[in-house]
Amino acid sequence: MTDTFAPPAVPSYKLRRGRMGSIRRDALETHASRFEVPEGPLELQTLFGAGVPVVLEIGFGSGSSTLSMAAADPETGVLAADVHTPGVGNLVHQLAENGLENVRVLNGDGEELLRDRVPSGSLAGVRVFFPDPWPKARHHKRRLVTPRFAALVADRLEPGGLLHCATDWEPYAEQMAEVLLAEPGLVLEGGGAVERPTWRPVTKYEARGLNRGHRVADFLARRLG
Repeated sequence: MTDTFAPPAVPSYKLRRGRMGSIRRDALETHASRFEVPEGPLELQTLFGAGVPVVLEIGFGSGSSTLSMAAADPETGVLAADVHTPGVGNLVHQLAENGLENVRVLNGDGEELLRDRVPSGSLAGVRVFFPDPWPKARHHKRRLVTPRFAALVADRLEPGGLLHCATDWEPYAEQMAEVLLAEPGLVLEGGGAVERPTWRPVTKYEARGLNRGHRVADFLARRLG
């Protein structure tokens, strides 16, 4: 699949080491093939079933909120991507333990998946919850939510599809608002941040930010049409 969306100059993440533990390692060895995202361009109706709405979550951390939302909405297919293997192992373990079949997991770059393998106009939603804020000015170029990313998401969403971003870092929230307001293919609901929707669970990173006195901002932007 090729289009006009160029890859970013630098990745929006930094790989870090994490402890796998025997449970996560065993889950990957035993169940990964059951939940993995297949290689190549994706045919979402083949993967999840005809007529099933599909959302992509980029960077799911431990996977606990992904699991909770998937369990609460089993009629929606979820593509969940994260570059950190321990979190992938944890999510795969939890999916197998809970018998959920509406999630497919990628141990890799979610933005790359969106750009290179997801068809235009095919997603019901994209979720970006608490991406790395890269607080130092020299690292701002590594932030995920940029004009290029917003344009890519707008193209991949179906008409009426929803981009949901959340952050607890106020300068990043300001950037998100500016980016989403400027993207002609999206309409930012409320013109800015909204209260956390009840269906989005509080994530581990969110709880940490709240304990530090941070203000959480959720942004809901819909594809025009």
